[in-house]
Amino acid sequence: MRYFHPANLAIIACPGGDGFAESVIKHLHKKYRQSRKQIIEELSKRYNITHENAALHIDIVNRTIARTTASKSGDGNNVHRSFRVPVKFTMFPNGEIKSEILESIRGKDVYIFQDVENSYPVPFYGGQVRKLSINDHIMTTFVTIDAVRQAGAERITLVIPNYPYARQHKAKGREGLSASRIGKIFESLGVDHIITLDIHSRDIINAFNKMRLENLHASYQIIQTLSKIDGVLNDDFVVVSPDTGAVDRNKFYANALKKPLALLYKERDYSKVSKDATQSNISQVRLLGNVKDKTVFMADDMLGTGATLIKGMEILKENGARKIVCAISLPLFSGNAISHFDEAYRKGLFFRIIGTNAVYQEEVLNREWYINVSISRLFAHVISHLHQNQSISSFLDNTNIINRLLSQTQTPEPQNELPFHNEEE
Repeated sequence: MRYFHPANLAIIACPGGDGFAESVIKHLHKKYRQSRKQIIEELSKRYNITHENAALHIDIVNRTIARTTASKSGDGNNVHRSFRVPVKFTMFPNGEIKSEILESIRGKDVYIFQDVENSYPVPFYGGQVRKLSINDHIMTTFVTIDAVRQAGAERITLVIPNYPYARQHKAKGREGLSASRIGKIFESLGVDHIITLDIHSRDIINAFNKMRLENLHASYQIIQTLSKIDGVLNDDFVVVSPDTGAVDRNKFYANALKKPLALLYKERDYSKVSKDATQSNISQVRLLGNVKDKTVFMADDMLGTGATLIKGMEILKENGARKIVCAISLPLFSGNAISHFDEAYRKGLFFRIIGTNAVYQEEVLNREWYINVSISRLFAHVISHLHQNQSISSFLDNTNIINRLLSQTQTPEPQNELPFHNEEE
């Protein structure tokens, strides 16, 4: 096994991305400890030395390479690397934001975390706590990237699971391609990589000159969660695409689960804007497929006001669907969406919604109908591989491990062989 050497790995969390960064760091620490333990075992056997001497040699190398001093843990047998770099974020009275890096990151491989959809109050220097808009979060990201570049980072990777302005990826008239423009600004500021989750359109990936965008998927974690819901996968089960734009995503689930695929075809009145779940711009919905007396599974990349999803649930119920389970990679729950889903759940429109921790949430976590799935370990794996310049292809196309997971439901296998097993914190 290759040693995960974290000496030059640095993580910076913007105020909005602090929670997700901390959960990923926990997995990075665990991965580092496991890697270190294994290399100590190998060195001890190869050179016939004690574990203590092997650990001492590793620590000497770490201290030689690292630009900061590592500190020993209480047992004296482990060197603990703090990946987190302290940053002072200041918001001035006029709304300007300043990021100040508080330790040297010259020559480091820096990963900047941000959650632009975090709608909860976040802290700033001086005791301020402010609720930020998506544009405030983006501006915070800009000034942080600039500060990191000015501080001499070797490589900058932006970890932004919910890519901003992703729905503005095509122009039908006199409108901007904002998804592309945001990315090009990141690129112009010096970002080398972006790591994101289930980006709304693959067109965005092709919009940059040199910057790479790694688009991860939560399909393994979602299918793992589905397999734990009693009786769901054993029922008469059908996958339904909530619209034509989500066909490829739901076709993937249908193929993986070996279940039939249906489609909700929606006609929209684009002169109207969906302000909440009660005001949809959908003018007509047609179901292509059979859902009568079946358990329905729908997957989508993001949930905003929820108007479209609730309308789709109503149509499915009218057509005889028995139980509806939805999976959302980016559960935004904009505005008063949670209260509308509370009402829809009371009416029996759906059974469960599976969402990820890519978007920081508090209120929805205590709902009976909501299942929160952690993708932190997935991001930790990808960051450690990128830091070591290793391939991440197995994380971008996770078909093989999904097949292995599903085979476990029939014939149990050793669980530690699955790279994403046990995603809980």
